[in-house]
Amino acid sequence: MLHPVRFQEAVNILMQMAKGDEPRYAVTANVDHVIRFSRSPEVRPLYTAADLIVADGMPIVWASRILRTPLPERVAGSDLLPAMCAAAAEQGLSVFLLGGAPGAADDAAKVLKQRHPTLNLIGTYVPPYGFEKDAIESAQALQAVQAASPDILFVGLGSPKQENWIVANRAICGATLSVGVGISFSFVAGHIARAPKWMQKTGMEWVHRLWQEPGRLWKRYLIDDMALVWLVLKRLFKKAT
Repeated sequence: MLHPVRFQEAVNILMQMAKGDEPRYAVTANVDHVIRFSRSPEVRPLYTAADLIVADGMPIVWASRILRTPLPERVAGSDLLPAMCAAAAEQGLSVFLLGGAPGAADDAAKVLKQRHPTLNLIGTYVPPYGFEKDAIESAQALQAVQAASPDILFVGLGSPKQENWIVANRAICGATLSVGVGISFSFVAGHIARAPKWMQKTGMEWVHRLWQEPGRLWKRYLIDDMALVWLVLKRLFKKAT
């Protein structure tokens, strides 16, 4: 499911995809993605359709090493977004931001343009919550992307909504490369602070996120994501038998 690539290698691969002639799609898979993939066969096509799937989480990297199929390092969507925008500015590729919390995409766009004045950031669009259930709102979101026809489309709708949107629309939205990046617009905009580097490198970023939003994230991190341990144990047992 996951591609064993290092961070800079992933950036290079994605930038090449963005220069191609066919629509491509990348997933930044965290623990939630892995558990969803294992439990829900109906969502698996969201991942098998992807051209690149990277490990966005140190627990996934650790699990891969325990299972002796090691991934070289974490490749976080929140790091890919600014790195790819820097590369896009250098290589003359256009960028569009879809989704995010109210104001996050616009503020992230301002930050990215300040960092990279030559970046061709051609638009942002933030559909209202629940837009996917409204035909008119869904059409407006799609039309906004189609009108821009970007080389790179970053989609921050949360998972699996962003993957559903990309798979359903990538052939018609006009973007050459679509990448799901979750809450990354809020990080770039400075609306939500990233964990210190040492917490990111030691796999403790989830503690920082839980401290910031305990009401929303406690069940995800403390209950749901613990299923990864069970998945690893099951895989080890299968290998041993």
